[in-house]
Amino acid sequence: MKFGQRIRTSLYPEWQDKYLDYNGLKKDLKSKTKSAYPDERWNDNDEREFTNKLERELEKCEDFQLTKAEELSQRIESLEKTVHGLVKAYDSQQGHGHDDDENDKPSASRLESQDQDTAALDGGSDDEDDGADDEDDARSEASYDDKFKDMEEEVATLVADVHDLALYTKLNFTGFMKIVKKHDKVTGYTLKPEFSSDYLDKHPFYKYNYDGLIVKLSRLFDLVRTRGHPIEGDSAAGGSQNAFVRSTTKYWVHEDNIIPLKLAILKHLPVLVFNPKKPFEPKDAAITSIYFDNEDLDLYLGRLEKTEGAEAIRLRWYGDMDQKMIFVERKTHREDWTGEKSVKARFGIAEQKVNDFISGRLTMDAEFDELVKKGKKSQKEVEGMKQLANEVQYAIITRRLKPVMRSFYNRTAFQLPGDARVRISLDTELSMIREDDFDGKPRAGKNWRRTDIGIDYPFEQLPKEDKELFRYAVLEVKLQTQLGQEPPDWIRDLIASHLVEAVPKFSKFIHGCATLLPERVELIPYWAPQYEQTDIKKPVNPKSRVLIERPHSAAQSSASNNTSIPTSPTPSQPTYYEPVSEGEDEDEGFLGHAANDEARRLGLPPDAHSQAEAAKLFRENKLREEAEHARANGQDPEQDPARRASVSQSTKKYGPRLDIDPLQPSSSFDKKLALLDPKSMQKLFKAKDSQNRSTNDDGDDEDEDEEEGAAANYDPNHVEYTRQFNAPEGKRIATLVRIEPKVFFANERTFLKWLGFGVLLAGIATTLLNFIHIEDTVGLISATCFTFTALMAILYAGGMYAYRVIKLRRREAINYHDPYGPSALCVTLIASILVNVVLRLKEL
Repeated sequence: MKFGQRIRTSLYPEWQDKYLDYNGLKKDLKSKTKSAYPDERWNDNDEREFTNKLERELEKCEDFQLTKAEELSQRIESLEKTVHGLVKAYDSQQGHGHDDDENDKPSASRLESQDQDTAALDGGSDDEDDGADDEDDARSEASYDDKFKDMEEEVATLVADVHDLALYTKLNFTGFMKIVKKHDKVTGYTLKPEFSSDYLDKHPFYKYNYDGLIVKLSRLFDLVRTRGHPIEGDSAAGGSQNAFVRSTTKYWVHEDNIIPLKLAILKHLPVLVFNPKKPFEPKDAAITSIYFDNEDLDLYLGRLEKTEGAEAIRLRWYGDMDQKMIFVERKTHREDWTGEKSVKARFGIAEQKVNDFISGRLTMDAEFDELVKKGKKSQKEVEGMKQLANEVQYAIITRRLKPVMRSFYNRTAFQLPGDARVRISLDTELSMIREDDFDGKPRAGKNWRRTDIGIDYPFEQLPKEDKELFRYAVLEVKLQTQLGQEPPDWIRDLIASHLVEAVPKFSKFIHGCATLLPERVELIPYWAPQYEQTDIKKPVNPKSRVLIERPHSAAQSSASNNTSIPTSPTPSQPTYYEPVSEGEDEDEGFLGHAANDEARRLGLPPDAHSQAEAAKLFRENKLREEAEHARANGQDPEQDPARRASVSQSTKKYGPRLDIDPLQPSSSFDKKLALLDPKSMQKLFKAKDSQNRSTNDDGDDEDEDEEEGAAANYDPNHVEYTRQFNAPEGKRIATLVRIEPKVFFANERTFLKWLGFGVLLAGIATTLLNFIHIEDTVGLISATCFTFTALMAILYAGGMYAYRVIKLRRREAINYHDPYGPSALCVTLIASILVNVVLRLKEL
């Protein structure tokens, strides 16, 4: 799909005049550059007019985005005040009604002072009053629920507005870059460098941060969802479960899907804010960590190969560089066979004391003892902190660890306060930055961290070789479910959607070392080729349940508070439907809507829809008749040659697959990956062929949408979890191999089995040699054959045992199965027996 067509189909109709006039700019270029007369071709005056129009379009987009964002913020705040007012009025009404009921009830002494008839009459009157009060309460409760349902629609409209505004930003920015690229090609003038440095820097609408808007929207969504009584509690609490299963899986998220993903999640979980009373600031989401390692990268290799006891030591702080509290953390990997779980422990230290601590000049014992005196920690907790600090300090000194790599990202966490059964975090603007001095450059000097950067992403002051700007966001889903309980349906829909790509065991530390220190790293993680060679963006499934849709019954327009959406749309004002997302073919965007809406939405004549339905029914009946005819002739329609060829071609195209269940713990991925030998891994990581691009109508392919290639053949029922890659030259892909003690024992048992069998054959040979006559040539030959078989079995068993031990110690992913040894032994043994039998028969 050409970009001009895509922007027409993806825009929100009520904002139509606010989008970039891409087609108008394109016509300006065509009208001048294709003129047959040299005097009418592109000149300096045309260039000046074009750049002026381009800047006016930039100003238009920037003004609309800022105005719309401010309007959305005000609408969110206004609706939040309305919710609080409604809840307050309802609570006061309920409390007042309760007091009136109590006052209306006749007392016992009053009833005793009246005669029976009067008492009966009074009692009947009270019953009527109580019934009226109950009816009023029911009407009040129903009205209260109706008002909140209306508010839910308004919130859903706000969610759609934020989604469309983010899509608006993406479409316009892409349009500007494409039209400038086309300008440079057809005019002979160079505008792209100047456009990026002068125009975009003055109008950086594409850099707008939606996090503040999303935090406000999340708070409002939670307020409306809980009827004005949001859940409160400790964010670190884990609920009341006693027996649970915890699983954690990581995913990559394409930059175009970040905002839709956040909006999809906040419909079910609120954004976790530790201080709701404080206004949100960008630095509140910043997290920075500095990882330690030595020049041999021992910690990197340990974490990559998942060896038992592998450690990761890092210093972390939250916010900007002014933070005075630094957390020293140690993550320790434990294998399942140990019966222990991988743990993360940490303690806090003042920033000015970090240099002394990592150099060994300062211990934390006195600092921790002060916590006991002040009553902030118990003696038992302090003893554990002292042990951790001493072990970390000892490891840094003895293993010569030093700062190697810094990771920076902005984190958005989603979780119900007081309930950690479902916790989701999304890390954006992920960056890895060198902190080492391995190449002789003192990046941090004598300090424990470099001070020439802070949280100023994308760190333009750093050279390219010192930073790795990760192009995807990282989503982490932590599920803590009861034994036998399935994860929530919305989680399953989310991880199965086009928004995420499962990447189990992904590590920021490992990826940073592999990309920033290529000269020191030979072993790379399995996801490195995938990151370098493919784009994870997937076509949109129009039937997906995670699409952001505008409520069709919304009465309030998102474009203006004074404009209403008409109930019966006309061609000039069509009803809004979910915009066609990038990577989705135009026709596929219509699949998710009801058939009776197609004629109205497409603006077709009244009888066009019925004719289309009749044609569709005719095709279906024809296919059904062909299938019945094939069955009547004893043929299976599923065995059609064309169908078999299609399946065979699909198998050849995709090759072997390693299915990943994103809801299973990452340990299950380890077990599947460990079953693959190097040959299978080589096939698994072989790059796919790129699809051919179609050219546009004027023969120029600059306007083609390079992200639409996969949409044409998109099948929503086909899920391809893995792709195939080649490792870079001189690198090896790390294969996760689980080496447990029982594996070594199994190798020893196998060797002893072979050795016992060899001794048995040697015993047979010795018996033949000792109990035959000295002139018995046949017996001598037979004894020699059995002796040779025994020696070969013992030597082979010893060699195979040593080979397996070496490979196990190196944790190499080889085929440990022995397909030839037992067969060769059987053949040799049978041959020895046959020689003995044949020679004896000849003596008869």
